[in-house]
Amino acid sequence: MRPLLLIVILALLPFPAFASASDPLRSHYAGEQQREIKSLSDSDMDQLQNGQGWGLAKAAELNGVPGPAHLLEMKKEISLNPDQVEKIETLYRQMRDQAIPLGNKLIEFERELNTHFAQHTINEEILQELLEQIEQVRLQLRFVHLSTHLKTPEILTAEQIDRYNELRGYSSDDPCDNVPAGHDPVMWKMHNNCP
Repeated sequence: MRPLLLIVILALLPFPAFASASDPLRSHYAGEQQREIKSLSDSDMDQLQNGQGWGLAKAAELNGVPGPAHLLEMKKEISLNPDQVEKIETLYRQMRDQAIPLGNKLIEFERELNTHFAQHTINEEILQELLEQIEQVRLQLRFVHLSTHLKTPEILTAEQIDRYNELRGYSSDDPCDNVPAGHDPVMWKMHNNCP
């Protein structure tokens, strides 16, 4: 009688409730084939075109070395004085002036790579050349972001850096417990391997 009850219960469950478990071959990339450039999301392109960090400065950010954009967002909370604000704004402008053209160049190289694959005109020589160009631009872009982070501690006090890290949620031992202001909670948890 119990097996019959189990069969009845399973029959009443909606199929999608267990469909994903029954389709282990479905790629987590499904749906991304509609992107203009398959390797870049709209968010990726927006960040690259606007000189935003794109996660390239995590080595600095997550080790307590603040970035200028977030410092300016929380200037009141960390009590930046007018001189500090001016210096950080200058750093931020310089970083963006360098990062935006590099971001656009990276997008163009990725678009070219995507086009060659889409048109089936790719070969090993083209692939090698494009990957080298992409990685060179990515290296330059990452350098721009990380080197900008290197310049902020000399503008700030130790207390301001501590407050910055506290407000960003980095003072907790478990980043999953505290999503910093300004971060998308889903993306934050994904990047920090949270459950």
